[in-house]
Amino acid sequence: MDGLVQNIGLLFFRVSIGCLMMFGHGWGKLVNFSKIAPGFPDPLGLGSTASLGLTVFAEFFCAFAIILGLKTRWASIPLVITFLVIPFIVHGGDPWRKQEFAILYLIPFITLMCIGGGKYGLDSVISRKG
Repeated sequence: MDGLVQNIGLLFFRVSIGCLMMFGHGWGKLVNFSKIAPGFPDPLGLGSTASLGLTVFAEFFCAFAIILGLKTRWASIPLVITFLVIPFIVHGGDPWRKQEFAILYLIPFITLMCIGGGKYGLDSVISRKG
């Protein structure tokens, strides 16, 4: 019974954080890409458009993979990087209050990177068929 409850909890956790990220942050950047790109922060010196592209990749596409449970550990890595850059570089000189929100997203993505997507995800389905 424990395994069932843990896997359902992990499914809920994965889908919830993935949806919050994808719809709350990634979707808006994806559909407004050309409007946002010129003024988007460039904390790593890659250019605003490239920085936005990497952010959209993480916040929309990797979040979608996490929702599906597809390569969850790998999909978490760009999100972990994004949410290390935001509080510690983009908002590095800002007060804790500005950094805290990004760190609150960082924690679940580190967790998913460490434990994976669980039994109820596409990876599990794919591995059973293979």
